[in-house]
Amino acid sequence: MHGNRYNANKKVRFSIATEPERFTLQIADEGEGFDFESIPDPLAPENLLKTSGRGIFLMRSFMDEFQMRHLESGGTEVTLIKNLVSK
Repeated sequence: MHGNRYNANKKVRFSIATEPERFTLQIADEGEGFDFESIPDPLAPENLLKTSGRGIFLMRSFMDEFQMRHLESGGTEVTLIKNLVSK
């Protein structure tokens, strides 16, 4: 819905890497991308009752590391890391 806007000609890549101490998920799309700095705050009073807009907030909250980057070929890549052993 967000990245490729339901365009069947565009791909989404998904990879998982596991290590004894953590796992890493990478998800990339071929969409237009967006301005990372302009993401609305889902906790702002005007956004609390909206039915969407919490995905990035939840990823940042539940994962130990979260990174987003624009791809040179177009699109966005998200990297999520969850530590399995307390540091």
